[in-house]
Amino acid sequence: MGTVIDRIDISHPRLRGRHSALHLAVTAAKGCLKRAGCAASDLDLVVNAGIYRDRNLGEPALAALIQDDIGANPGDPHAGAHGTFSFDIANGTCGMLTALQIVDGFLRSHAIRRALVVASDANPGHGMSEHFPFSAAGAAMLCGWSDDDDGLSRVSWVHTNGEDSEAFTATVGFKDARNVLRFIESPDMDERFAAAAAEAARACLDQQSTRWEDIDLIIAAPARPGYRDALSRLLGVPTEKIRAASDHRMNTAALAAALEPEVERLPTGARIMLVVAGAGVTAGAALYRQPRA
Repeated sequence: MGTVIDRIDISHPRLRGRHSALHLAVTAAKGCLKRAGCAASDLDLVVNAGIYRDRNLGEPALAALIQDDIGANPGDPHAGAHGTFSFDIANGTCGMLTALQIVDGFLRSHAIRRALVVASDANPGHGMSEHFPFSAAGAAMLCGWSDDDDGLSRVSWVHTNGEDSEAFTATVGFKDARNVLRFIESPDMDERFAAAAAEAARACLDQQSTRWEDIDLIIAAPARPGYRDALSRLLGVPTEKIRAASDHRMNTAALAAALEPEVERLPTGARIMLVVAGAGVTAGAALYRQPRA
């Protein structure tokens, strides 16, 4: 039994220039629901895992704005009526796996039946970021529950301390009468991320009593080539077995973008390992069994 992903959709900007993180998330969410044949009003939960948003605003929760824009029961539910709960989480590139873990808890307890995980990032606006390093992109994953031996396993997490915490930092500080987003990246960031991710992957295999030979594919985020190569070396698996988003500058949408083309072609019962790493350094890994059609 576990959480299954019924549909994944990715959104990209259609025009050059400034892009809205909210618009990208809403576009991905609407496309995902439409193609899955699911009404927004049927959603019980919306979780937003995006980080970099319009004008560096922290409030209100972007999930609430997304919920309103897609029409997922935006008002307070009346007695006996259906409502939708929404909230943000912030865990960088690890955010979508964190969101799936949270959704799995809700579904496992039978508190909900349908959940939508969304994520998006975009340059917050002119003069509000120094050298914004990520592509504008959005993603949405529609989740449900399977009573069969399908879906998501428990997630194994690894957290490191000390110097590793400075592998990547993003801070907002006041400059020229506005909040400005700044980034610091260490030269060995990919190696540090890969080391933590490899540790999480091994812990996941041990927890699930599984061997590498039983894994059909590894889905990794972030999509940086250096991270993927380092992860391949540390795990002792061919690079071709590790799939990442084609755009290596994707951030929170990277896990969904890497998984989306694979779920369409893998057979029922295929075993996928999801491996993520991000600032902290934090890394997580979980197994996902391809559900029956």
